[in-house]
Amino acid sequence: MKTLRKILVVDDDPVVGKSFDRVLSGRGYAVVTASDGDEALRKIAAEEYDVVFTDIRMPGMDGIAVAEHIRDRQPWLPVVIVSGYATAANEARARAAGVSAVLHKPLSPEMIEGSAREALLERDSAPMQALHGATFAGATVERLEPRAATASTASVWKQLGLAFAAPALGLVYVLLLPFAGLIALLALPFWYGGRALARRPGGVKTWLRNVALFFAAPLVGLVYVIALPFVGLGMLAWMGVRAALNRSDTA
Repeated sequence: MKTLRKILVVDDDPVVGKSFDRVLSGRGYAVVTASDGDEALRKIAAEEYDVVFTDIRMPGMDGIAVAEHIRDRQPWLPVVIVSGYATAANEARARAAGVSAVLHKPLSPEMIEGSAREALLERDSAPMQALHGATFAGATVERLEPRAATASTASVWKQLGLAFAAPALGLVYVLLLPFAGLIALLALPFWYGGRALARRPGGVKTWLRNVALFFAAPLVGLVYVIALPFVGLGMLAWMGVRAALNRSDTA
């Protein structure tokens, strides 16, 4: 079942709220009305809304003051001003208050539905504010970041963790390889010497080869010990660059 998007309509004229309800109620919206700014702020504090439409001129708190209160406390919530007094000063005040749009009366059904759709697109496309525990008129409002942003952040932390783990892995190899070289040093002469003695033809040649391997094994281990820290540093640099690129792409 599709979740209805909640629209709050703030106007002292009940006819306006009924007009919004008539246009939007059958198109996936639930319309709630408030008769003034104080009632609107109480309703916003009590439950969440997706878009707010407010008249610019009302008794008490006007629509721009309502928009300013919402901007200060829930900046992710789009506010659309509905005005029957189209003056440059009013529009400038509305834009300064951070409203999404200004609609001029009289309103047509197309204007109502189109402005609601555009405001929701703006809300859904904008990054959500991670405002955990933000206070709104005495109520606690919990906002979570979008899942995509969370996943992206987790990916950045994962890359950073791998970058810092690379030197530790290199150190483990450095510590273990001398023991591996020592085991090879002790085992190879007995293994190859026994095989050479078991096969009389060409035994001297085989024995010389085994002696050469006996003396070469520590040198091979030493090469690994010297090279691995540089390998670890290279892994660290590569992981760091990759993490930085992922982080910049996310931003």
